[in-house]
Amino acid sequence: MAEITAKLIQELREKTSAGMMDCKKALTETNGDIEAAADWLRQKGIVKAASKAGRVAASGLVTVVKCDRLGCVVELNAETDFVAKNEKFQKLVADVASKALELQGDFDATLAAVKDDIAATISTIGENMNLRRIAKVTGDHIYTYVHNALVPGMGQIGVIVAIDGDSDKIDEIGTKVAMHIAANKPEFMTIDDVDPAAVEREKKVFIESGATAGKPDAVVEKMVSGRINKYYAESVLEEQPFVMDPSQTVKQVVAAAGGKLTGFAYYVLGEGIEKAEDNLADEVAKMLG
Repeated sequence: MAEITAKLIQELREKTSAGMMDCKKALTETNGDIEAAADWLRQKGIVKAASKAGRVAASGLVTVVKCDRLGCVVELNAETDFVAKNEKFQKLVADVASKALELQGDFDATLAAVKDDIAATISTIGENMNLRRIAKVTGDHIYTYVHNALVPGMGQIGVIVAIDGDSDKIDEIGTKVAMHIAANKPEFMTIDDVDPAAVEREKKVFIESGATAGKPDAVVEKMVSGRINKYYAESVLEEQPFVMDPSQTVKQVVAAAGGKLTGFAYYVLGEGIEKAEDNLADEVAKMLG
C-alpha cells in the first residue's frame, strides 16, 4: 500500500479542487495514483458542489426586483469576480430574485426553493455559491437603483425604496432617492428608528473627546444637541441633506413631491464577509496529524 503523503493530497486537491478528506480517500482507494484518484473523484461525483462548500464566497452579484407594492434586494455570492460575468450565474441570480419576489421576500422559503438550482450551478461553474440575504420593502411606489451594474439590474450595490402617496411628482424623485441611498448609506429611515443606546453612545463619545471641557452646562447642552443633530443628518435617511439639493433634507424633498417614505433597504456586495488567508500546507499537515 502506497504511503498517502501530505504532498500527494495537496497535489490532488490542486488538480481537482476537491476537499482534502475526499482527496485522501480517493488516493487510498487508488493506492496513491494521482490520475486514478482524479478519475475516482469524478466517478463518485465528488468534484462538485459538496467539495466547494467550505470555500469563502464574497464576490457575486446584488440584484433588485419589484412587482406592484413589493420590492426585494437579493445578494447571491460566489468566490470570484469572474463568475459574476458568467451568464449561467446571472441567470441563477435572476431566477433566485424572481422566486424571492414570488415568496414575498421570505429568505428561508426562497432558499428551500432554489437550493437545488444553486447546487446545480455550483457543479457547472465550479465555484462555491450561496444565497446570503434578502430584504424587502412595501409601499404604493417602489423604486430601485443598482450601482456599478454589470448587467441591467445586477451589480455591486442594490437599493430599494418605498414611498406612499398618489402624486405624479413622486415618480420624479423616487429613483433619485434610491441613488441618494446608494451614495450616503443611511442606517435608519426616521429619527424614531434610531436606537436610544446609539444616541447615548454618541453623546458620551462627544463629551469624552474633550470638546465640552470647562464649558458651562447650558453651553454643553447646546453643543451636545448640535452633535446629535449632526449624527441624525449623517445616519437617518429622512434627515440627510438630499444629494442633488443639499439645501433640503430627503424628508423635505419627498414631502414636496406629495410622498412619505415607508421603507428602504440596500446591500453592498460582500460587505462584512472576511476572506480567510488559507495555508494549504498547514491545513493538510493538520489533517494528517
